[in-house]
Amino acid sequence: RFAEGKQERLPALAAELVRLKVDVIVTGSNPVIAAVKQATATIPVVMAVSRDPVGAGFIASLARPGGNITGLSNDPTPEIVGKSLELLKEAVPGVSRVAYLWNPAPPGAGTYRNAVESAARKLGVTFQSVEVRGSNEFEGAFAAMVRERADGVVVGADPVTFGPRSQVVLLAARSRLPAVYQLREFTEAGGLMSYGSNIAHQFRRAATYVDKIRKGAKPGDLPVEQATKFEFIINLKTAKVLGLTIPQSVLIRADHVIQ
Repeated sequence: RFAEGKQERLPALAAELVRLKVDVIVTGSNPVIAAVKQATATIPVVMAVSRDPVGAGFIASLARPGGNITGLSNDPTPEIVGKSLELLKEAVPGVSRVAYLWNPAPPGAGTYRNAVESAARKLGVTFQSVEVRGSNEFEGAFAAMVRERADGVVVGADPVTFGPRSQVVLLAARSRLPAVYQLREFTEAGGLMSYGSNIAHQFRRAATYVDKIRKGAKPGDLPVEQATKFEFIINLKTAKVLGLTIPQSVLIRADHVIQ
């Protein structure tokens, strides 16, 4: 089942799967997990992608999730998104006013916003919070960034931004805003740089949880696995379009450079 980026469809889709009495539900992203958690407390749920699942209220703890939900977490702490801003600042030293583009609706989203603001404060960078709840708000969001004279943007990882990522990347380019993303798919779509876990790998790992559950394991007894490898990817073609020269000290730390 696919909500096509329309979060309002999630509760009905989750309820439909519950009515079908499926054996296991595999989810991606906090909005989906929240909808499924609301729909069932008995069908096993495997989170292929989640952010701060304890703070979001999905599980009791990483070691002993309890209940019917287990799986994988994208990052060890919300502060990892602050690292994205640090990398952007190193790659583009002139950044002094940064915007954080994010969807405030999912459980736990505010924790990541606070982490970016905290990182901005430590770096001496002015912080601007820009909220979006749907792709129809992107044009206005980037206009607000330009109006407030932002010179860099951190894009939050969320289905609202991930689905129409080509649109987000295009608007960042049109606005002449260097941007850092949490997922490599944005950089592959033309974004400047990304730092985060590999969600394709996480979905493959989710299959091992499904296998254990189908063989009799209880979700509540299966520890949630945290991502340990984070990819740093730079798109030099985009840097050239933006008129940027990425320092060699940053380039040598990249896991992959798109020429």
